[in-house]
Amino acid sequence: MTDNGPVLVVGGTGMLGGQVVNELLARGKEVRALVRVGSDATRLKAAGATIARGDMMIPGSLRRAMDGVDCVITTAAGYTRHRKGDTPETDVIGNANLVDAASATKVRRFVLTSILTCDQTPGVPHFWHKKLTEDRLEALGVPFVAVRPGAFFDQVTRFGGDPIRNGRFRWLGDPRIPLSFVLTADVAGYLATAVDAPGVEGQRIDIGWDRPISMQQVAGIAGRLVGKRMRVQAIPTRLVRTMSTLLGPINPMLKDLGSMIAWFQSGRYIAEITRQREVFGTVPTPEDSIARLITSLGHSIEPQAL
Repeated sequence: MTDNGPVLVVGGTGMLGGQVVNELLARGKEVRALVRVGSDATRLKAAGATIARGDMMIPGSLRRAMDGVDCVITTAAGYTRHRKGDTPETDVIGNANLVDAASATKVRRFVLTSILTCDQTPGVPHFWHKKLTEDRLEALGVPFVAVRPGAFFDQVTRFGGDPIRNGRFRWLGDPRIPLSFVLTADVAGYLATAVDAPGVEGQRIDIGWDRPISMQQVAGIAGRLVGKRMRVQAIPTRLVRTMSTLLGPINPMLKDLGSMIAWFQSGRYIAEITRQREVFGTVPTPEDSIARLITSLGHSIEPQAL
């Protein structure tokens, strides 16, 4: 560990990780990005990050990448398989390797992108794997903070294309059940802030909007903002359950998805935002966040809706 050394970002080639890199650089931080051999690091280099070639599944490469770093932020998630080489093992063995390397190199702080309610969900594998990583950090005495975001609104609402242009939001399960959402850009900012935030060691911080909201309510707010009727196209819970049961043995990701949707339907995927407000400041509202999604997709907000 060195004071004021670089921040190592793991997962920087992903959607969230790339925004974390930009947030850190904008704050004057030196950034080192862990990138697998063969992965394109052009965008990260152009932004101003230095590149450390390595792999979460190769412990020695992690120790080399962490040499001299002040802090580690990881946004890596093998479950999503967004990048070549991602597997569920990344979420178990890979994260364990990261924690072990951070312990060995004595980084000042480890910022983990965890998941809301992960400690309540042993039946949702990729949620539970985050809880196990939190536990490993604590057991090894690695100074850490776990940021636990809710569902990424700008990602889950893009299934099937631009929801505003299409006039509909697609959803898996009952659209009347509220849950906590986040925007990727906001989470990136919180992760960057967590590098130096005081008094957060060992804490798990829920992240959400200022209140939970259902997809039916999302459609209502979006409709008022753009001045047209928005509807929800929902796949019934029973059909999601049947699909995950039938196809789960062929594609384990679908079984995991089915268990995640079932947890959403429980009504307990709700952030307790008190600590979020204390550490990161004003908590976004659904209205503001939905408006930001709409404008990011190139649509206009009706003046009377503001």
